[in-house]
Amino acid sequence: MNSENTGPTDPAEEAGTAPLPEGKPPRRGRGGLVRRIGRTVLLTLLLVSVLAVAGGYWGWERFTEPGPLNEARSVVVPNGAGVRAIADRLASAGVIGRPEIFILAARVTGMHASLKAGEFAFDPAMSQRAVLEKLVSGDTVDRFVTVPEGLTSMEIVALLRAEPGLSGAIDEVPPDGTLLPETYHYELDADRAAILERMRVAMDQTLTGLWETRAPNLPFENPRQAVTLASIVEKETGVAGERPMVAGVFVNRLRRGMRLQSDPTVVYALTEGAGALGRMLTRRDWKLDHPYNTYQIDGLPPGPIANPGRAALAAVLDPAETKALYFVADGSGGHAFAETLKEHNRNVAKWRRVRDSAE
Repeated sequence: MNSENTGPTDPAEEAGTAPLPEGKPPRRGRGGLVRRIGRTVLLTLLLVSVLAVAGGYWGWERFTEPGPLNEARSVVVPNGAGVRAIADRLASAGVIGRPEIFILAARVTGMHASLKAGEFAFDPAMSQRAVLEKLVSGDTVDRFVTVPEGLTSMEIVALLRAEPGLSGAIDEVPPDGTLLPETYHYELDADRAAILERMRVAMDQTLTGLWETRAPNLPFENPRQAVTLASIVEKETGVAGERPMVAGVFVNRLRRGMRLQSDPTVVYALTEGAGALGRMLTRRDWKLDHPYNTYQIDGLPPGPIANPGRAALAAVLDPAETKALYFVADGSGGHAFAETLKEHNRNVAKWRRVRDSAE
């Protein structure tokens, strides 16, 4: 044939798909690459989700399971402590076992900003969830000191000094009749002097209110005289219902210019306010030359012989209307009252018989 010889024909060339130059990989479509990346991302997200759910479940189980505490214990959370310091303190006390979970839960829930300071009592096996809720609620330990009516100031100071939950010193013993006996609540390590000051303020406020509403024509020139008689009434009877009657007897005697002749004033004179005498009074004691011995002085003693409670103050400032001028123990814990000395002597004889039969 006369046509030009071009050699064998390559089918690939004819199809337009001739191979690339040697050393270069074939080009892949972008669609396949995107699909592979997508699958990898989805698998990664799925794995992360599974791990997050598993981790959350594990954390929740640790957060709500019973804690390691074996017996009830109190822990003090100081003012200004952060969640990490609180968690470490709880862990050191054995209340919680995994402080990192406590910290995470407190921050995730936002409860870390509401944690209260104070002394908290934790029950055995409390969960971290219960511990966290307790700290947020501010359910602190309810500490209190009860001061009985009729104690002298020396006895009250001794009581406060012996209270283990208090701190600080009391430098001076306040005058008798300036402190209100009551139950006073406080937080751990509260200052003893501060408790004493609260008692003084409470007495001032109580006396001011009762003095303003007092009965008319009472034989008192000032509130302190009322406190003095109230302290005598407080020491004379432990029966609450008798206080107005005992107060009425003493008010009657003051109005008539009779001596009060109260045994507790003699005890106070003998002990100088230290407390109980520890023995029965004798006739010699009644003759003691002392400004607080109401068997020897006229009217009220110079000041209170104890710290009376509110009921005794109220009784003195609103005493019972009575003609009685005398009273003596009746052997049952109360007293027998009399308008005349003759009747009183009979009551005294009855009391002596009761006393002698009990010995």
